[in-house]
Amino acid sequence: MSNVSISTNKLTIGYADKGRKPSAVSRQKIVQTDLTFSLYEGEMVCMLGPNGCGKSTLLRTLAGLQPALEGTYQLSASSDLHQKAEKSVALVLTERMSMENTTVHDVVAMGRYPYTSFLDGLSDEDERIIKESLREVGFANAEEVSESFFNAHSDGEKQRILIAKALAQQTPIILLDEPTAHLDLPHRILVLRLLRQLAHEQGKTVLISTHELDLALTLSDRILLMTPGKGVQLDTAEELKKKDAFTSAFGMDIFHPLC
Repeated sequence: MSNVSISTNKLTIGYADKGRKPSAVSRQKIVQTDLTFSLYEGEMVCMLGPNGCGKSTLLRTLAGLQPALEGTYQLSASSDLHQKAEKSVALVLTERMSMENTTVHDVVAMGRYPYTSFLDGLSDEDERIIKESLREVGFANAEEVSESFFNAHSDGEKQRILIAKALAQQTPIILLDEPTAHLDLPHRILVLRLLRQLAHEQGKTVLISTHELDLALTLSDRILLMTPGKGVQLDTAEELKKKDAFTSAFGMDIFHPLC
């Protein structure tokens, strides 16, 4: 069995609102409670569930962008718990990115910031990692691509560049929020196959929030299925089908939509 890389224990996720005044009582909007599961090195897990069930909130919590409301989570195994979060987790968000006059090199180089300083700049090793990260996501002509402008590329190429940025960050865990949202079918398949390959060949833990049900069932090692207000189930697609878990999560038989 591979090492555990992400573990949660009775985790409650949501949003804390302290109010505008210092004396205001803190309020909470709870999205999900009692989330307990473990993810392993070398596996790609797709997180499925209807809109509003907390997929993005869970990713942002695990990435350290917002606090857990209750319970705990741990990023362990190959990552040092005392190091910066940026060296443990790379997060790729779903928003379309437009960067005027920004080269691909500069985008991917952002992944090296946890290891550099403004005074020292990029080392020869940083430059090597930037080029290698571009090659790993399918840009054989990494030198040429790195000098091109980010906005000159297609949506599919931009997504691969952002994954290269995550790879350049050299974290054991990569979290992605709908990485195929703006892509056509061939590029959706390409991106998910690439992420699966990275998990299996480099031993990374890849957790993806997605609505790509058919591709997730085919390509993921396990499914993290989230039901609104009722937590998560983590298992293989086959086992979740046997439990009729998808019908419970989505409120309908998604495999026979005409029935």
